[in-house]
Amino acid sequence: MTIAVTGASGNYGAAAVRGLLEQVPSEDLILISRSPARLGHFAELGCQVRRGDFDDRASMAEALRGAERMLLISTGRVGKRLPQHGNAIAAAVEAGVRHIVYTSFVGIADDNPALVIRDHGGTEAMLRESGVAWTALRDSQYADAMTDVAGPLALSTGIWRSSTGEGRIAFVTREDCVAAAVAALTSDGHENRVYNITGPELLRFQDVAEILSNIAGKPIAYESVSSDEMYAMFDAMGVPREAVDDLVVERFAWSSEDMVSFEAAIRAGFFAVISNDFEQLTGREPESFRHFAERRQDMLRSAAFPAEAA
Repeated sequence: MTIAVTGASGNYGAAAVRGLLEQVPSEDLILISRSPARLGHFAELGCQVRRGDFDDRASMAEALRGAERMLLISTGRVGKRLPQHGNAIAAAVEAGVRHIVYTSFVGIADDNPALVIRDHGGTEAMLRESGVAWTALRDSQYADAMTDVAGPLALSTGIWRSSTGEGRIAFVTREDCVAAAVAALTSDGHENRVYNITGPELLRFQDVAEILSNIAGKPIAYESVSSDEMYAMFDAMGVPREAVDDLVVERFAWSSEDMVSFEAAIRAGFFAVISNDFEQLTGREPESFRHFAERRQDMLRSAAFPAEAA
């Protein structure tokens, strides 16, 4: 079974490749990236490394030749992904791929205000219309985004501002999302199915702030603000309103339109999804947010007390 991984040089993609290598011969993996030179270490292990660009359908079709299954990892151009994902799906059909596993998102609904849902809902629709077998892995928000991005900012300033209100979400680690994808790619019976990949508990952002404060040993003052105030905060930080490829500002790799609309969706309850689908796929329970954050304690304390880290 030959498996292609798109975006194989990214964080998710590289982790997926490492997981697949534990179960699949290296020569059966086709790794696709705009920057194939970044995959040299996998090429040395025997993986097939090919150049493919989501903005160039022909390059994707050529890169996918010989693949039977494909992991379609959503791109980073939030709000503008559909043309890219459409190219990848059309290229997969042209190349003869039989099954596409896609990294989608929880809370797909026509009235969900989150910008990210337009991308994922539209991509799922294209998959259904493609004629190829598909699996949609609807991942919840990464716990990593809280411990590695939002948390360090809050710990360094002592303030966490959020427009999520009393909304809740079941944070899941990227590691667990990758494990679910590897399971779906390497086992049978997942055709034309949706799996909600979530953590084991629904948490408010207030709860997250309290957990990170306790683990790092520094108080965080939680401030509930409006969407307009969130835009103003991100504008002041220099975070762009619309997505810009490969731009990171203060650890934020997303646009403010993405983040503010995402928080509005949490506030409205669209992402209050919890499921045992992860356990069904992998045979184990997902990691809790607190346990994951405890594993990040040293990093969190460094953010809270930079002088000590120095």
